[in-house]
Amino acid sequence: MTLLSDRVRSQHWWPLAAAGVTVVLWASAFVSIRSAGSSYSPGALALGRLASGTLVLGLIVLLRREGPPPRAAWPGILCSGALWFGGYMLLLNWGEREVDAGTAAMVVNLAPILIGLLSGRLLGEGLPRRLFLGMAVSFSGTVVVGLSMSGSGHATLLGLVLCLLAACSYAGGVVFQKPALGHASALQVTFYGCLTGTVVCLPFTGALLTESARAPVSATLNMVYLGVFPTALAFTTWAFALARTTAGKMGSTTYVVPTLVVLMSWIVLDEVPGPLTLAGGALCLAGVAVARRPARRRSATVPATAPVPADREPVAECSAGS
Repeated sequence: MTLLSDRVRSQHWWPLAAAGVTVVLWASAFVSIRSAGSSYSPGALALGRLASGTLVLGLIVLLRREGPPPRAAWPGILCSGALWFGGYMLLLNWGEREVDAGTAAMVVNLAPILIGLLSGRLLGEGLPRRLFLGMAVSFSGTVVVGLSMSGSGHATLLGLVLCLLAACSYAGGVVFQKPALGHASALQVTFYGCLTGTVVCLPFTGALLTESARAPVSATLNMVYLGVFPTALAFTTWAFALARTTAGKMGSTTYVVPTLVVLMSWIVLDEVPGPLTLAGGALCLAGVAVARRPARRRSATVPATAPVPADREPVAECSAGS
């Protein structure tokens, strides 16, 4: 009994640890983008990042001798690769040039809410009240952080539209990726999704070659870092965790990212956050805690022989084989 309990506890913590790796690396990406984005245009940066990630993932796939995924996984892989790996990164890089960082964060962080709505409707995950309460709290924290960081920044209509499209691409990519993970491994889904995103961004090859010739080494190294860690590693750990929980819960977890960005900017860039920024970060964390808190289970009072009504059957959490 003890061994079984330890095994269940281990199965619960591995996806949570993987999600933790993802949000830390995604938060670090914002610091690296500041360096690379000053020397590379949006399309060139997206292509360079994805090409680096594809190369690393391809080597790992070869070493592990993993073949291509089954046919049933390809629709989800291709759609998530085009929307999330390709479209989202390109739109976000472009949008952040038209709006200040705080406004971009507020608009893009609509994505977890869209993920919850789409997964509830299209993936049959339902609309848990606790999940959306947590998302509402976290999103309010994101708004507070965004307002505190906007300062005298600018925001054009084009930039707002681009950030909104980025949020939609992000949400659509996650919802398409979830079913694919029921047929293929996290590594397969991530590698072929990243490869798809690279193909989408191939029209920017000329810009990448031209800009890399005159970009400082630090900017190019940051672009490679974005491809290896926040892309290759973080998207793989994301897929691993997504295969073992619901898309809605995974989306809510990304609200930890704004808080980590504030802390990393404080440590790495010496940007001391104000009280309003810290308060917004605390709200983000509180919302994630609410969203991911398991629902209370009612004590079993029904006899074992009593039939269970068809409309009250318990719904199991989505897993890799569902």
